[in-house]
Amino acid sequence: MQFPEGFVEKYEEILGDEARDFLASFEEEAVSAFRVNPLKEEQLSFSDAIPQTPWGHYGKVSGKSPEHATGLVYSQEPAAQMVAQVAQPSPGMKVLDLAAAPGGKSTQLAAYLAGEGLLVSNEISSKRAKILVENMERFGATNVVVTNESADRLAKVFKGYFDLIVLDAPCSGEGMFRKQPDAMDYWSLEYPSQCASLQREILADAVNMLVEGGRLVYSTCTWAPEENEEIVNWLLEEYDFDLLPVEHINGMVAGIGLPETARMYPHQFKGEGQFVAHLQFKGENLAPKCKASKSNLSREQVALWQEFAQKHLKINLPGILQTFGDQLYLLPELLPDLGKLKIARNGLHLGTFKKKRFEPSFALGLALKPSQVKQSVEIDQEAFVKYVAGETVQLAESMPNGWYQVLVQGNGLGFAKVTGNVLKNYFPKGLRFK
Repeated sequence: MQFPEGFVEKYEEILGDEARDFLASFEEEAVSAFRVNPLKEEQLSFSDAIPQTPWGHYGKVSGKSPEHATGLVYSQEPAAQMVAQVAQPSPGMKVLDLAAAPGGKSTQLAAYLAGEGLLVSNEISSKRAKILVENMERFGATNVVVTNESADRLAKVFKGYFDLIVLDAPCSGEGMFRKQPDAMDYWSLEYPSQCASLQREILADAVNMLVEGGRLVYSTCTWAPEENEEIVNWLLEEYDFDLLPVEHINGMVAGIGLPETARMYPHQFKGEGQFVAHLQFKGENLAPKCKASKSNLSREQVALWQEFAQKHLKINLPGILQTFGDQLYLLPELLPDLGKLKIARNGLHLGTFKKKRFEPSFALGLALKPSQVKQSVEIDQEAFVKYVAGETVQLAESMPNGWYQVLVQGNGLGFAKVTGNVLKNYFPKGLRFK
């Protein structure tokens, strides 16, 4: 591999005798892995589990498989999986994933929250925020709001609010060189310091959003000390933080001069490059009195939603009902008023109000467990291939007309209408594949 100028010398100096093994590891293939989604009701067994992780497995999953389409699995390389594992939020917590796209860490944080509490997944790039929305939707998390904002604008709404903030910061990306060689095109000896300046800016806003006793998990996919240990030292000097120890598992090693932090090198850890630090905030951020989000439905809309819910759902969905145009969303209850923020996904998309009726969304059919729904129809692999290509599916027998949750391998793939023995196609056009 042809490294950028100055890279080899830098890491020979940092790693000494280990540098040869480190540089040789770039000739090896990048390690693929995925996580199983515990929010899904019907689980499959997979081989080659990643040691000391609750849901990780080595290997690849097809983006065209039922497991992927229903959100049962999420592709994410092993080192990246360690960040949310360090954060490990408890159900009920208020959590912010500050630079969340494409969604690997957010889906994992949502798995730990298990539908309780709140996850705000933020992405400043609107293009990447759309991908994040799609991945969060497929995962089936119900307590997630996706924002498309800068950290400073979020801090104005969420001052002293979050129990946990995860920042996998924009960085020089050295840990991705093996997986994405074009990342080397941007690298220079000065680049890590430039990235560090942006990281400090984002972190200054992040600190403002923590409650007293709240935790910050800071990570990068680079090895540059300027963006890792130097940033942690800056946080400890500038703010009132305790540094918490990260458990070194599966070949992680101590950070440079900061044994509580963790580094992942590909010649020691089976995965790509990552750094992670875990801090607890002891300062105080006085949270302003904030207006809570309120429902804005008309009486007719409430009646139409309740009629659908009574007929089709076995559970009451907790949250605040809000419409945006004719679209109905369910917001988590713990939210302040988000009127001043750009929102990419305002909670769980429940569906659309049409003339005198309500039509359920694809997202609702992904998020609900089959045991929470009164009517469902299971399709096999052959029918799945037709359905995701946008075709109608012939059922073996006639069923009463109406809305059904479509199931593949026991997990939801949206809602669709059945007329007699025909399953009409409601798989979103933008997601179809052959």
